[in-house]
Amino acid sequence: MGNQSHEERMHRGGRTEGYDVAGSIETNVADGFTLVAVGDLIVSRPLTKNNQPGFGAIVDLLRGADVTFGNMETNIFDIRCFKGSPQAEYGGAYHVSLPELGPDLKAMGFNIVSYANNHTYDWGYEGMRETCRALDQNGIVYAGVGENLAQAGAARFLETPRGRVALVSFASTFTPMSRACNPAGEAPGRPGLNALRLAKSIVVTPEMLENLRKIRAYLPNSSHDSEVPDRVVVSGVTYKSGEKVGYSYEANPADVTHIVRNLRQGKQFADFCIATNHGHEPGNWSQEPADYERALAHRLIDAGADAYVTHGPHQLRGIEVYKGRPIFYSVGNFIMDDLRTPVGADMFDAYGKDPRTHTDAEVTAAEMSTGYTSDPGFKDPVFYESIITVSRFEQNHLVELRLYPIELGHSKRFANRGVPNLAPLPLAKSILERLQKLSKPFGTEITIDNGVGVIRP
Repeated sequence: MGNQSHEERMHRGGRTEGYDVAGSIETNVADGFTLVAVGDLIVSRPLTKNNQPGFGAIVDLLRGADVTFGNMETNIFDIRCFKGSPQAEYGGAYHVSLPELGPDLKAMGFNIVSYANNHTYDWGYEGMRETCRALDQNGIVYAGVGENLAQAGAARFLETPRGRVALVSFASTFTPMSRACNPAGEAPGRPGLNALRLAKSIVVTPEMLENLRKIRAYLPNSSHDSEVPDRVVVSGVTYKSGEKVGYSYEANPADVTHIVRNLRQGKQFADFCIATNHGHEPGNWSQEPADYERALAHRLIDAGADAYVTHGPHQLRGIEVYKGRPIFYSVGNFIMDDLRTPVGADMFDAYGKDPRTHTDAEVTAAEMSTGYTSDPGFKDPVFYESIITVSRFEQNHLVELRLYPIELGHSKRFANRGVPNLAPLPLAKSILERLQKLSKPFGTEITIDNGVGVIRP
């Protein structure tokens, strides 16, 4: 592939390179192009050299693709010389890994990652910059963060023999102070992540809404200036009328415009484009995506994305194929080897621990078992059951999507838990049957072939 002539590259996959009617460059990868997409990389140490049983088969899958993608949900630095500090705002836990993780991720096969998530700023902009430096030093392309919003939102590029790949990364779940901004007048820009802000509402029945309206009328200093028939705001919380009680989200139009523009530009400079979102909404407890996300995924694919990948909820959600492009509404966890140390003082306080008598491991165990604030924690084995997705493209369209079930050792002792292995057949069947059920509302049919899920659009 590396020795293709200009003419061959111009006609890869049987299509001529050029602009489509929307002004975006068409997908233009060579036949046989493969994308591996996995979920959260919550890892605190190198894994390829410690002879974890079964991990070699996982690495073989990762190394076999043209593009191997995951969500970088930790920070990389040496605490002995680190100049930053744990932040008062953090993503539920202080994620940190040893500098050896950089070359180890490369050795696993990862060549492109997202880095916009709720843990980007656990250790402030210093931690973010150290992590970016570690990824750069090891030739791993990353997107979603930068010294200002323009950099954080920009597409980043990976060169492969079968085509140039763009990645646009954003996060709908993030700590407020981690959001990047551009310069304005004399004010400089702010380093951080590419954020997709969401306006959250609680959906209630019409009868409930009327009762809330009555409650608001009795509250002091309540304003009715902007009365809307189907919604009411009580103490800053928006309630709106609907048939089913639950949560609803509206994506910030300016953020969506910014993301679409960067995705279009990314595709114009690449042969293949990945859009990726880190979002926990409506919560880690939910096996269904938030109500805004399907329309957003379709819009991004319409704008030129060749795959849409969500990570964050820590468990699997359904898969859709839209216009010959895969949409993963959550690829779950890939590594949860969370032997994190050090732990900030705020986290000791959050779990009622005393750093003079309790250990970092005891704080981590408390967080994993009880969760942070409204999070249910990670007691349920469902958080330790996931997949490796392998998408193969011919004629620039998805022709086969293979799903390899993995398990992360829920029942293992703390020091060995969280490292992926291919799931044994009975568990693999259970994981895939759950994924069949979750994908059915999207019109997706998954067949099971000897413990591997297969989608053939």
